[in-house]
Amino acid sequence: MCIRDRFTPVAKALDGIAVLVTRPVHQAENLCALIERQGGNAIRFPSIEIAEPRDKQKLADILQRLREFDIAIFISPNAVDYALQAMMDQGDGLPEHIKVAAVGKGSAGQLNKHGVSVDIFPSQQFNSEALLAMDEMQAIAAKRIVIFRGEGGRELLADTLSSRGAIVEYAECYRRSKPEVGTNELFEALSQGELDIVTATSNEGLQNLYDMVVEPGRSDLLKLQLIVVSERSKRLAEELGFKQPAIIAHNASDEMLVEAITKWRESRPAS
Repeated sequence: MCIRDRFTPVAKALDGIAVLVTRPVHQAENLCALIERQGGNAIRFPSIEIAEPRDKQKLADILQRLREFDIAIFISPNAVDYALQAMMDQGDGLPEHIKVAAVGKGSAGQLNKHGVSVDIFPSQQFNSEALLAMDEMQAIAAKRIVIFRGEGGRELLADTLSSRGAIVEYAECYRRSKPEVGTNELFEALSQGELDIVTATSNEGLQNLYDMVVEPGRSDLLKLQLIVVSERSKRLAEELGFKQPAIIAHNASDEMLVEAITKWRESRPAS
């Protein structure tokens, strides 16, 4: 081997790939770092913003009655962070008798980071349907269940648990909104063909992205490959007019998003 060969850079999985990352600002950096570690270029463009709930008193009232509940369900990592912070602000944590359930892998991981053990967690699919299918969520008549979530969202979990006889309350501990961010740099990157693929980890974030990118940039956006985390988001992408079928990552974790991007890159014909 000649000396020159010794210094030939090792190709990385995402060399030359530009990824539009739409996670909220406070949740984007780990995903961006993983992309960049694989040689990709992470373009940060938050399409969703996380803030405190409009009605903080309602949340406080539920937290004061937290000992009444048998099961606490956390819908998302944001729900974990905001709910546990609100509990600390009121001087109490989760009562020991409450069974803790997490819908997704990210929620479970975030609970563990806060030192909270997760009792009920799906091992395969990470969504409301998988949680509802678990044995622990069947015989729940007369059980009191609190669901920590953002404002709005799907009603499937509460509706199904109520139909099984549970007494269900929502504790809305944060809200999602469309951020006020400049779009000039994104429009320029789209017009120059400098983007390859987009990640969108929620329907609201995907819809916001579509709304924020007006013509002529929108036509260029819709040509890009999209990575999503659910069938619902894939259907929304089709309704919005994305030209290529969205790829569904195995789950919403940063690692699985990067894995999906890498597999997509590997499947592309050599140029």
